Amino acid sequence: MNSKVENIYQLEGRVPVSKAIPFGLQHILAMFVANIAPIIIVAGACGLSSKDMAMLIQSAMIIAGIGTIIQLYPVWRLGSGLPIVMGISFTFVSIFCYIGPAYGYEAIIGAVLIGGLAEGILGLLAKYWTRFITPVVAASVVTAIGFSLLSVGAASFGGGSGSADFGSAKNLILGGITLACCIGFNIFAKSFWKQLSVLFGLVVGYVVAAAMGMVDFSALSDASVIALPKLMPFKPVFHPGAIVSVFLIFLVSATETIGDTSALASSGLGRDVKAKETAGSIACDGFISSLSAVFGCLPITSFSQNVGLVAMTKVVNRFTLLMGVIIMILAGLFPIFGTLLATLPDAVLGGCTIMMFGTIVVSGIQMISRCGYSQRNISIVALSLSVGIGFTQVPEIFSIFPQIVQNVFAENCVAVVFLVAIICNLILPKDMESKSEKAD
Repeated sequence: MNSKVENIYQLEGRVPVSKAIPFGLQHILAMFVANIAPIIIVAGACGLSSKDMAMLIQSAMIIAGIGTIIQLYPVWRLGSGLPIVMGISFTFVSIFCYIGPAYGYEAIIGAVLIGGLAEGILGLLAKYWTRFITPVVAASVVTAIGFSLLSVGAASFGGGSGSADFGSAKNLILGGITLACCIGFNIFAKSFWKQLSVLFGLVVGYVVAAAMGMVDFSALSDASVIALPKLMPFKPVFHPGAIVSVFLIFLVSATETIGDTSALASSGLGRDVKAKETAGSIACDGFISSLSAVFGCLPITSFSQNVGLVAMTKVVNRFTLLMGVIIMILAGLFPIFGTLLATLPDAVLGGCTIMMFGTIVVSGIQMISRCGYSQRNISIVALSLSVGIGFTQVPEIFSIFPQIVQNVFAENCVAVVFLVAIICNLILPKDMESKSEKAD
């Protein structure tokens, strides 16, 4: 391997385009399904048309590409300079599936616009507050995110909430075939190909769905071949409850970004992350999310899938990732591509995502394990998860609180877990073990 090709394992340096493209494309393929899945889920919950869904997919690929470029090559104090790949965040799916049906998709856009600006500013001020987001708080939140998404995956698996044929045999069979393909590919594929198991399941599931007559291709006839994304396709509505709840999830997203940035510096570069890199990464998340809202799309954040890919392959070269990003942006300029993806049946999406969501739960548990099972950590995790998940299963328990509090917390377990974990982390004594030993 010549020196230029070896540069794929270095942050800086040029790599031959013929080598950079496949390695860069691998990163895009690893996050491709996860990038469009939140849009399909949220758009379906909000009752958007296939045409609107296709437009959002188109915007998502372009905005994710722009965000990734800024992470790779920082602008002012925005961006980390690390090989971080950006995409539509799953973290917000559960709250959007509540806000959208309740207040409309326009309320989601308004909340993302404000919340993104707030996270961006917080990123610029990161050195003043990141000490409060300890690893055990982040671990509790990630675990809660996974649990909150399980019902979303199950609903898609059954054919989509509210669909006339929900839970029908054909939906369950289609979801089962898709899931089996994902698992089988993950078992038998070698090396980095394992990262494409979800994409493989999606392709096979889509082909099977088409053969079963479950794919509606009628929207393709009206799709243009090439077009620019639309500016403000949805007029933002600024609903106070939606803004507060989404802002809380932006704080959650920031904790995930901190974890992703730290993990990438450690596993990919073999060093600790720098404070400047963490601040730039969070700021990029926030401001790019607001830009995404301007184009009618959902929040953008760093992708953990790609952090895992870096850890496995050690490919960290920024130019290499740039080649993949350029391909993604070009794909976003062709609306017919997004229209085709928008025809994806819910059952196929459910088969692809149900295991993905379960993996998020496992990731949270692994994070808890790395924090250690001290009495203090166990107390924080146990209380935040039991209150956050338990109370939101019976939202009537919040009935004595003002309506805005109910809107934010009653059915949003992630927000409750985050709040309880933060409070516990602040008030529980650091030396709980020593106090307990003295009491004995």
